[in-house]
Amino acid sequence: MLEEVRKGSVERFLVGTYIVWLRDVKRFWRDTMRRIGAFVQPLIYLFLLGTGLQSAFKVFGAGETKYITFMYPGILAMTVLFTSMFSSISIIWDREFGFLKEMTVAPIPRSSIAMGKILGGATTALLQGVIFLFFMPLAGISYSLYRVLMALLVMAILSLTLTSLGVLIASRMRSMEGFPILMNFILMPMFFLSGAMFPLQGLPGWMEFLTKINPMSYGVDAMRTVVLRGLVLTPSDPLVNLPPELLEKLVSSGVQLPHSAQLKVSLYPLHLDLLVVLGVGLFLFLLSSLMFGRQD
Repeated sequence: MLEEVRKGSVERFLVGTYIVWLRDVKRFWRDTMRRIGAFVQPLIYLFLLGTGLQSAFKVFGAGETKYITFMYPGILAMTVLFTSMFSSISIIWDREFGFLKEMTVAPIPRSSIAMGKILGGATTALLQGVIFLFFMPLAGISYSLYRVLMALLVMAILSLTLTSLGVLIASRMRSMEGFPILMNFILMPMFFLSGAMFPLQGLPGWMEFLTKINPMSYGVDAMRTVVLRGLVLTPSDPLVNLPPELLEKLVSSGVQLPHSAQLKVSLYPLHLDLLVVLGVGLFLFLLSSLMFGRQD
């Protein structure tokens, strides 16, 4: 008897999760303007801003590497960030129109609603990221099986973590107007402190501390590790590209070589990045499920 009850509970949980997930994915796929808007924004950041800042990129040491090459993994992570977080606005929409109340009184666990929302938002974010992968060659990065598969893995983990955060926030909000304001208050610092736009090197102490407690920093670092694997961010100074023997002779003869700020592809080991994002994601998922179950 007890086994049948448990089996029924698991079945209701899975059915509820699947229905909520399918509904959110269909809503996203049928909303053409939403798809176009989420797709065009990262292109503007990548090509317009990336091309415009190419000259600045030469100043801090990687002139032979296109700025959009360095920037591409960060914009890919940004696509996942914005799509994941804003997908949770559907919770407030459903609450205002009464559909959320109908779901909460249905014979399914409330945690399955939270799970379905998280999986739905993560799926839409992953779809946006997959579409953006087609522009990899335009950023000067060649395709490889490792890059594509590992990028999909990082995007999946990051989207689940960020959607959990969005669901956690949306589950306690009652106003559609307040959600975008609060999201921008959270999103913009997460994005700019993640290293997506600039390398996290030589920062002031207070900013370096903020980057280390920002889970998005580890997601961007993991994305940059897998996407730029095998690439070297070469310095703009031609002297540092000379053979080592000649460089040694120049130094021994007293020639002062100009300083070049060599950029790092990654700051942390890949396994550390993934563990941090996974750990934060699991914590946010449990907290969002708990808070979602307590809502009115």
